[in-house]
Amino acid sequence: MMGQTTEATLRSNGRLIRYRIIRSRSARRLRLSVGPRGVEVVSPTVRLSDEIESFVKLHESWVSSQLKRIDRLRGIMRPQRHPAGCILFRGEPTTVRIEMDASHKGSNWVTYDDGCLTINTGTTLQVPATRTLENWLRKQARQEIEKHLAVVTARLKRLPRKVYIMGQRTKWGNCSRLRNLSFNWRLIMAPEYVLRYLVTHEAVHLAIPDHSRKFWLTVQSLCAETERAKQWLSTTGQRIQVDLNSVIQTGHGGQRAS
Repeated sequence: MMGQTTEATLRSNGRLIRYRIIRSRSARRLRLSVGPRGVEVVSPTVRLSDEIESFVKLHESWVSSQLKRIDRLRGIMRPQRHPAGCILFRGEPTTVRIEMDASHKGSNWVTYDDGCLTINTGTTLQVPATRTLENWLRKQARQEIEKHLAVVTARLKRLPRKVYIMGQRTKWGNCSRLRNLSFNWRLIMAPEYVLRYLVTHEAVHLAIPDHSRKFWLTVQSLCAETERAKQWLSTTGQRIQVDLNSVIQTGHGGQRAS
């Protein structure tokens, strides 16, 4: 449970570092993070301000390097005009950051909370943060795609041979002659109605292989938001063709020391 929040400053190498102190009843130790919201220290309620300042000073070189990195990222122009450290997730702008915990020795993992995707890591990045995030997004995409696919194929009374989640650069989905369906994992970045439309589109090809009038009438009968989804893809689809490396820049959108 979070409690009182106060502001503090520290001068380091001619730079004034402003940081927020967040008192938490559940915290057992001091935690320092640097991210899009700046520098934050989560502290047990019993810690004195002098102890917290000493903790920040101990990590001041690390904090300074992360602040410089964030300043540099903010100055880079993105082809998709995304702010550094931000992607669409289910159609909503979502912050991406990394939190590093020196005590963590296991695999990376991703959490999603309050419009923020956090890649949690140890001090040694054995698996790149970009790969961790992509793997998580692929898993979310498969779950959503298979959920909608089950509904559509039941109504069509047609089943695919296999379903692939891929990283195509030129297609959102495909139905092969072998009745295999493939979908772009980036669809998890689009609104749900867009993903539902594209799942419906490819599933209908199991029954109608061409783009005839019958095909489009079937798609529209199964997905009422077909035209709205096509419009979104036409005007906004390029925003989800994003390079994750360019978003998190090898995983330094924001980090945490413990």
